[in-house]
Amino acid sequence: MIGKLNHIAIAVPDLAAATANYRDVLGARVSEPVDEPDHGVTVVFIELANTKIELLHPLGKDSPIQGFLNKNPSGGMHHVCFEVEDIIAARDKLAASGARVLGGGEPKTGAHGKPVLFLHPKDFFGTLIELEQA
Repeated sequence: MIGKLNHIAIAVPDLAAATANYRDVLGARVSEPVDEPDHGVTVVFIELANTKIELLHPLGKDSPIQGFLNKNPSGGMHHVCFEVEDIIAARDKLAASGARVLGGGEPKTGAHGKPVLFLHPKDFFGTLIELEQA
């Protein structure tokens, strides 16, 4: 059901510093920051040959990323995103198998302008999974 790894997301307490570190120290190509108000984050994508890294920073006081950073002040891996061909079919298959789809189960538009869903980390060995329609 899952396709290729789309990205790994890392929550960061200082987006400018993290962006500079990936760009200047590691020599990576980085995007400009983009606010995603529907998800409460500002994102920067780091382009790699085989995937992307998404840097997440809180946007607003109610950002779920702020809660993550309160528990992990230095930041850290937040989620892994896999591509799926049909997000509704994937959702239905996962729900039928007992996996919990977060947020009421309806896809939202993600940072790439495509439908996304999140799966409960307790169902995947402590890892928050994002599914993005390819």
